Amino acid sequence: MIDANSSQAPPRETLIERVIEASARNKFLVFIFTIFAVGGGIYGLLHTPLDAIPDLSDVQVIVYTEWEGRSPDLVEDQITYPISTVFIAAPKVKFVRGESMFGKSFVYVIFEDGTDIYWARSRVIEYLNSVRGKLPEGVNPVIGPDATGVGWVYEYALVDDSGKHDLAQLRSIQDWNLRYALASVKGVAEVAAVGGFVKQYQVDLDPNALVAYNIPLSEVVNAIKMSNADVGGKIFEVATTEYFVRGRGYIKKIEDIENIVLKVENGTPVYLKNVGAVHLGGDIRRGVAELDGRGETVGGIVVMRYGENALNVIDGIKKKIEEIKPSLPPGVRIVPTYDRSELIKRAIATLREKLIEESIVVALVCVVFLWHVRSSLVAIITLPIAIILSFIPMWWMHVTSNIMSLGGIAIAIGAMVDSAIIMIENAHKALEHFRDEHGREPSGLERVNVIIAGAKSVGRPLFFALLVITVSFVPVFSLAAQEGRLFRPLAFTKTFSMFFASFLGVTLVPVLMLLLIRGKITPEKDNPVNRFLIRVYQPCVNFVLRYRWFTLVCAAIALVITIFPFKKLGSEFMPPLNEGTLLYMPTAVPGMSITEATKILQIQDRQLKKIPEALTVFGKAGQADTPTDPAPLSMFETIVALKAPDQWRKGMTWDKLLAEVNANIKTPGMANIFWMPIQTRTEMLTTGFRSVLGVKVFGPDLGEIQKLAVQIERELADVPNTRSAFAERTVGGYFLDFTVNREA
Repeated sequence: MIDANSSQAPPRETLIERVIEASARNKFLVFIFTIFAVGGGIYGLLHTPLDAIPDLSDVQVIVYTEWEGRSPDLVEDQITYPISTVFIAAPKVKFVRGESMFGKSFVYVIFEDGTDIYWARSRVIEYLNSVRGKLPEGVNPVIGPDATGVGWVYEYALVDDSGKHDLAQLRSIQDWNLRYALASVKGVAEVAAVGGFVKQYQVDLDPNALVAYNIPLSEVVNAIKMSNADVGGKIFEVATTEYFVRGRGYIKKIEDIENIVLKVENGTPVYLKNVGAVHLGGDIRRGVAELDGRGETVGGIVVMRYGENALNVIDGIKKKIEEIKPSLPPGVRIVPTYDRSELIKRAIATLREKLIEESIVVALVCVVFLWHVRSSLVAIITLPIAIILSFIPMWWMHVTSNIMSLGGIAIAIGAMVDSAIIMIENAHKALEHFRDEHGREPSGLERVNVIIAGAKSVGRPLFFALLVITVSFVPVFSLAAQEGRLFRPLAFTKTFSMFFASFLGVTLVPVLMLLLIRGKITPEKDNPVNRFLIRVYQPCVNFVLRYRWFTLVCAAIALVITIFPFKKLGSEFMPPLNEGTLLYMPTAVPGMSITEATKILQIQDRQLKKIPEALTVFGKAGQADTPTDPAPLSMFETIVALKAPDQWRKGMTWDKLLAEVNANIKTPGMANIFWMPIQTRTEMLTTGFRSVLGVKVFGPDLGEIQKLAVQIERELADVPNTRSAFAERTVGGYFLDFTVNREA
């Protein structure tokens, strides 16, 4: 028999409710833990790498091989193909892409997402050892820097205002001074040179003299090699001191080569100068650089190491350049032509500004809807703390601060304060009920109990509601390849922010509520904003609940209607990012000579420099001295550094600027393409294309592939909104064939 007068046991409190009460009763501990957590967040904020956008490049290792003087088809057969086939079966390799050029081979080994870059490099070195014996004698494949083409963070040009230094001397300054100084900066993987002439001793032999002295070419080559060496000997003692014997034989000047003895005939030596002329000259060039349309120059490209802090690397480069300037020859100066730090700072500043604006708007909304300034401070204080705490896992997981990761925080800001606002409103309502029931304001202990009870009554549903929002971006983590690399930072930071907002909602918010919810609390019916919204909202709710089926049919009709505009929407992987720097990249038919490329490059740069908005115009045709740039001479890349938008002509916009440039530069046989530097590198590394859209044709017969490519080229040229179409020639270049008659 049950006693009706027996009191029922109070319901057991949940874990969230116990956490809320424990936090409210231990304010000091909560503040101590919060201070330490904020300190960790500030440390993470200061040490999180900064960049403009996430690095969308694949985990790749470049195998770079030089075989001087060989044609592209020979390089393809003897080097590129054997190396490529070895890596097809390597672990975690997605695909292998090879490219052959005159005297050079590039093999790109692309690994699966998530593969450690240095594990991949060690596997490539391991597999290279098994293929070296199959390559031609003297060929030594090497792996490229631990970086990608997206790592081009800083570019500069060497300018001689005195006119006393030629291109060969400027290139020597770049190769023997600047290169090593800048490579010492932390985070720099490589400093590549482009343009100028690499000095070398050149020997022009007289065939008739070789025949007259009966000296084959192989003996001349061998004599020069043997004469360019130092040798060591034994030790002998003189007057209690030992001396090391050495023979000095390194070539230091032209006369050293001229006096090399090729043979001795009847006691008379035959010197190299008797069969040829020796002089200084430039090595074969596969790249040229130009500045502002004034003529050729020497440039440098700083390649950042994979995963480094781009802003710190660029700052280190700038400091090192300032240290180097006094040591440069008189009249020689360094002109920056591309600096990604400006883009990074603008992107971060824009997002920081938007975050501040959002925070201010949220704060104003809290004040207006709560109608109590001190109560609104609870949400206002919690918001920046949750944002700062989200940088702890960002730093730990090496997520860079960029427009995507900070965009995740911006998305989460509105929902981060939900729990605090609802808890505060419920506390206000609980205090209002206490006044109505007791006809007085609660005393100190009563006030604490009322606020804690109000927080506990909504704490559990609020916590799990925020957790549901937190995990809403979990499907984004399933994205792979470029999609994953682009959107995962946003999902990470949004998840981090919401998690910490949920955690603070049951720990810090109750403590702040006890401290700040004081004074006169305006009842809900006396709040003009809430009163107006309730009057508008209540009739709408009554109507839709009364006519439920009508509401459902209207919602279904609205859903169906949205299908039509949805089908008309375009699609884009990533909206174009205006980097503030223009990359002019005209496409030319393969086979262009370096002389013609230099002439056209200078003409185009001169026209670009005439634009009032242009600050510097740095043009490059062909390849820089780095494995990350497999560019033929027909590939032009001109970086136009623009002035700040507030210094542009009145009424000038980005679209108008592009239209003006496109109208002023018309080169026969070359189509104008305007890109952004980072976007260009990302697209080319991923697809191998030098344009936004491309078609790949596969097949066993190169001749048939060539015919199909030319046919596609003609068809695409007539497509609306297409400037032009070019097909890469598969024959590998133009050749002058010589047949050697060994029997003669």
